[in-house]
Amino acid sequence: MIKNIVFDLGNVLISFRPSAYFDTKDYPENIKSKILSDIFASKEWLLLDNGNITTAEAIDSISLGSSLKREEIAHIFNLRTEIMFPLDQNVRILPELKKRGFRLYFLSNFPLDIFEEIKSGYYFFRYFDGGVISSEVKFSKPDERIYQILINKYALVPTESLFVDDIEINVRAAEKLGMNGLITYGSEEFSKELNRFLDQNLH
Repeated sequence: MIKNIVFDLGNVLISFRPSAYFDTKDYPENIKSKILSDIFASKEWLLLDNGNITTAEAIDSISLGSSLKREEIAHIFNLRTEIMFPLDQNVRILPELKKRGFRLYFLSNFPLDIFEEIKSGYYFFRYFDGGVISSEVKFSKPDERIYQILINKYALVPTESLFVDDIEINVRAAEKLGMNGLITYGSEEFSKELNRFLDQNLH
């Protein structure tokens, strides 16, 4: 029986689609591709998620190997919270789940400075009973250690816990530890699928 629901944040409860954002701003295709590859697909981005470097260090490092100027890279970093916004249709399910008695947690790969900013600004964090962010613990999904940290911190029983993520490899890692898994594939209307899963696993 499911008692705990653990949510990834990016593209589950918070939209983070840089490519779509830059399309709306009419960035030339070659510039957009350079931004996506040099910044959002960089090793520095992963190191930020893992809490190994600061934002300033990431900008400096990326600028050494990119044709983008340091000022341009810094500007893109400043747009991160503009690129993000709550997925209201998905967030709406959180208070409903709380009313049904579920305990809610988050488990997400996130740079610490950005997470602290959105946590204070996004109302829906009030519904969570706790959570773990990669940059705080220096492990990122799908490393099984970050899941274990969450389990230990809140004394969760894995078989009573459901992990929701938009990336399959992250869900499979949770399942290896005995958790139930649900892949959203970035759906902005996954509440029906979630409710269907819960209804099947409440007995």
